[in-house]
Amino acid sequence: MNWITSLLGNLNYTTIWFLMLLESTVIPVPSELVVAPGAYHAAAGHLDIFLVILFATIGADCGATVNYIAGYYLGRPLIYRFANSKWGKLCLLNQQKVEKSEQYFNDHGMVATITGRLIPGIRHLISIPAGLSKMNYWKFLLYTTLGAGVWNCILAAMGWYLHSFVDEEHLAGKIIEYGDYIKYGIIIVVVLALLYVLVRRKNKA
Repeated sequence: MNWITSLLGNLNYTTIWFLMLLESTVIPVPSELVVAPGAYHAAAGHLDIFLVILFATIGADCGATVNYIAGYYLGRPLIYRFANSKWGKLCLLNQQKVEKSEQYFNDHGMVATITGRLIPGIRHLISIPAGLSKMNYWKFLLYTTLGAGVWNCILAAMGWYLHSFVDEEHLAGKIIEYGDYIKYGIIIVVVLALLYVLVRRKNKA
């Protein structure tokens, strides 16, 4: 998708919003290569860091809403059919991934809408089971904003930090490298948080 590459090379508030909208649907746009470079340019004085986070989060909300509406109105059979279609495969999607996000949502309830935004492989799909379950939209939007906002703040902090010692030519490689560390760290934190919640529920029962 050369047009996505072109947008990634010309980041401004509009392209950040649009690319994050795509990232939160089923289009394979890596959020790390949108928000972190945006923050990198903000550190250089070309953009405002707070507006980078704001537009990225609004874009994520818009894209997540598209998935929510699809789940709410299309239903499971059509969602699965699309996931298994040629277009679904072009979006790196399949039925197993959708089922995985559904299982995560069913296991952890509404809190999954927040934590799911932080977990690779689930982040951009967690809105579909929220729609399938007919979750209240305004609760969904609140939790999505919180989860996406936290994720975007983490990516923005990484981009701002990398500006202090990485030149732009090597930025993408460093983002991918540091992004892997962040993903592993977040997965550990989310797992520990969910275990804590489960233990508390068990003790109260």
